[in-house]
Amino acid sequence: MLSQDVKKANLPDQPGVYFFKRGREILYIGKATSLKDRVRSYFSGDINTTRGPKIEQMLVLANKIDWQETDSVLEALLLETELIKKHQPPYNTREKDDKSYWYVVVTDEDFPRVLLVRGRELFSKKPPDLGLARGLAGSLGVFGPYPYATEIKEALKIIRRIFSFRDKCVPNSGKPCFNRQIGLCPGVCSGEISKTDYAKIIKNIKLFFEGKKVEVLKNLEKEMKIEARAQNFEKAGKLRNQIFALKHIQDVSLIKNNQGTPLIKEGVRIEAYDIAHISGSGTVGAMVVWQDGELVKNEYRKFKLRGEKAKQADDTANLEEILRRRFKHQDWRSPDFIVVDGAAAQINVAKKILQELGISLSVLSVVKDEKHHFRDILGDKTLKNDYKNEIKLINGEAHCFALSYHRKIMRGMLK
Repeated sequence: MLSQDVKKANLPDQPGVYFFKRGREILYIGKATSLKDRVRSYFSGDINTTRGPKIEQMLVLANKIDWQETDSVLEALLLETELIKKHQPPYNTREKDDKSYWYVVVTDEDFPRVLLVRGRELFSKKPPDLGLARGLAGSLGVFGPYPYATEIKEALKIIRRIFSFRDKCVPNSGKPCFNRQIGLCPGVCSGEISKTDYAKIIKNIKLFFEGKKVEVLKNLEKEMKIEARAQNFEKAGKLRNQIFALKHIQDVSLIKNNQGTPLIKEGVRIEAYDIAHISGSGTVGAMVVWQDGELVKNEYRKFKLRGEKAKQADDTANLEEILRRRFKHQDWRSPDFIVVDGAAAQINVAKKILQELGISLSVLSVVKDEKHHFRDILGDKTLKNDYKNEIKLINGEAHCFALSYHRKIMRGMLK
């Protein structure tokens, strides 16, 4: 397939799922924020370098491109997974059966929970206790696999704002759980919802994960009319709000860059560093880790800084100390690149330390404005373009982690 073939296809600038085909055979299925930009991206630059030899081979074989538009990026994400599971395209091997990926599980209980579970746990010889009466059979709903934890977690947050559900609380305990108090549980714990009404919510969640939003909307509209005729206007109003939310899904948090570039290469590790203090008092440093599409919190590290430079609020000197201490630990896995907070001074001192230590790593820095809002990323342009979202996220996480540790230190100093 050639780039001119894609131009002739006239793909829309809309979210959806695309299919590379050879005749009627589906070779590969992918999702897109913009179908037009995403498919075009396969024909810009060296495909072997950007996508790998397998996708390059797939493009040689493909002679047709099809697509299915969706109303949102969220629906594209869920539909892609269901279609890959259904068709098992030969060039989607990454998604087929990796036990390290994530699954959404709807448990088989009177008041089912909606949970996110690792494949290796779900399909192990001793699976987690999901309150199942019939193991993985029966009415259990299992959706996935989803390769990126951050993506599916964000998707679940969006869905839960439309269809509140139970995840941890005890049914009919008489005490509203935290999620009930913020509107994310329909009152399973407090006894405010019947088994029958809750089953309707679960049915719609399952249908939505199967890509059947039209059917969900029909269910809600029918139920709303019934409640309105019975003059149950509060219930009818809630159903009307759900219908509106489904028709206007707010999924900006799922939108990737316009080219649709894969934002995480398999196995890539990123470390980010930040410093927190008040005029040199309680100076601390923090390291956070991003790997395989998620934050790895058990590998975060804290650094308490006590030298004269720390007291003088010298951020570049403090960063130098943190990096020297971190890279003394040869037992810690080496990152593929690191992210520091600051501008030219910070990126230069990081490069200097790594060079002195004989470590070959790319360094990127996140530049903020006077209100500490993101302004730019300095460093390797390819990494900046490929990992912009991840760099921003991990930089923010390092800032929060450093601040949390700083506050703890300050509380101890004030006692």
